Formats: sequence, structure tokens, C-alpha cells
Amino acid sequence: MAFNASVFLQENEESNSQRMEKKQLQNNLVASEDPLQNLCLASQEVLQKAQQSGRSRCLKCGGSRMFYCYTCYVPIENVPVEQIPLVKLPLKIDIIKHPNETDGKSTAVHAKLLAPEFVNIYTYPCIPEYEEKDHEVALIFPGPQSVSIKEISFHLQKRMKSKDRGPKDDPDIPSLKRKKTEEQEGCDLNESKCIGTTLKKIIFIDSTWNQTNKISTDERLQGLLQVELKTRKTCFWRHQKGKPDTFLSTIEAIYYFLVDYHTNILKEKYIGQYDNLLFFYSFMYRMIKNAKCSAVKKGKLSDKVK
Repeated sequence: MAFNASVFLQENEESNSQRMEKKQLQNNLVASEDPLQNLCLASQEVLQKAQQSGRSRCLKCGGSRMFYCYTCYVPIENVPVEQIPLVKLPLKIDIIKHPNETDGKSTAVHAKLLAPEFVNIYTYPCIPEYEEKDHEVALIFPGPQSVSIKEISFHLQKRMKSKDRGPKDDPDIPSLKRKKTEEQEGCDLNESKCIGTTLKKIIFIDSTWNQTNKISTDERLQGLLQVELKTRKTCFWRHQKGKPDTFLSTIEAIYYFLVDYHTNILKEKYIGQYDNLLFFYSFMYRMIKNAKCSAVKKGKLSDKVK
């Protein structure tokens, strides 16, 4: 039998191509099953041990909890605080919590636990005063007037210019503030390296989506720049029916905002600096997912027995 080298090479290339396609499909499937698999996280062994030992008490209030106390914002007795990662953030964060939001279901606590120096949680109607610093603050919430993260610098700079050119300024007298602002006219307002961003604090509303209207329409938040995360999708296990998958849980919104802010505004390469914000979230996601899979398998098994 004659050996046809060209046919052999062609068949070998097709075989390799099929293997590559199969491997890619498998990788995509794994990614879709676990969207949090590529995070750069600290060791979660402490959480695994805590899960095995069960609920423990809070060292502050004495309440029975799993992993952390959602009222005192501290890890529980069998989760040593030194084994919990601390995350350094580029911005301060205020979280306005709805009074009817169930503490045990809120992911806002994760941010306070993992970045305590940067995060404050307030219960509505308690809202800090932002009016005098509205050029440094943004409300992360979808709405008809909301802008994208890439547009933040542009809109905050417009607010700053408006403040500099207040009604008391005489238009014929070039004040120092006005001169400095006019010198920036040649800069692209979207280029943070040219003029920087004045953003210093971001605000999140912690509530079910059906309850957000009461807080988002509060007059104390009405004048703030609103920013919407339009391209991220939630993997929260308590996804609310009738809401799009772009409606994120609080900790997801904080994490994804900071990642996009890091690359689009700070213009720096993202290498997992904020991934540990999902330290608890990713562990609970897999824990709940495994529990559901186990329940389904047991259900199928019982059906077969019947």
C-alpha cells in the first residue's frame, strides 16, 4: 500500500483542529458553569474549615452565625480575622442600606469585612451630606440620566468648571480658578492622565430591586452623577424574577465598578487587585451551587428507587 504523506498530514491537521475545538468548548462550558473560577483569591481554607465545623458565635454580640456576623461586621469565632484578606481600594465607598433589607441576605457586609477602612454602611433614612462635594461623588445606579464609567471624568470636570465659574465671578476678571480651568481646555476630558479624575467616593444602594426607588429618588441623592454598569452579568444565587441579569448584587456591583475604574479611568493594568472583594461571595456561590447539585442528584436517585 502506497503511503500518501499529504493525505496523512491533512487528516492529522483536521484531527488536531477538532481536538482544539473540543477543548475550547469544554473551557467555555467550565467558565459558564463557574464564572468566578479565574479570580486571584487568598486561600479559602479558613472558610472550608468553618463550613465543616458549622455555625459559631460572634465575639461581639454572641449571635450564632456562619463565617461572619452580618450585624457587627466581623468574622465569627472560628474564622480568625488574620486569615481574612484585606483589600486596598482606590476610592471610598458609602453603602445606603434599605431598612427592610434582610441583614443575613445582604452582600454589602462583604465589602465592609474585606475593606473596612474604605467602606461605610448607613441605614436609610440616614444619608451623609454630599451636596457640597457632588463633583467628587458618583451614585452607582441605573437610570435614564446615568452615564458609563468611561464618561465619569468628563461629567465631573464639567461640574468642577461650573463651581469655578460661579455667579459671583466677574466674567471680565480672570480669577486664578478660572485661569487654571481654561488652561485645561486643550485636554481631552476623558483622558485621566491629562487632567485626572476628581472622583473620590462612590455610593451604592443595598436593597432588593423592588425597594430601591425609595432611596434612589431621595432628594439628597438627586443631584449626584449616576453611573450604570451595563455590560456585567450577575451570578447571584438570589436573582430576582423579572429583572435583567445586568442587575447585580451589591458586592458584584462594587467589584465590577472598581475593575472597570482601574482600567478605564486610572489607565492601569488590572492583575486582580480587587478580586478578594469576592472572597466570601465566590466561596458561598460554590457552596450553594454544590448543595443544589447534590439535591438534584438525590432527587433523581429517589425517583429511580420509586
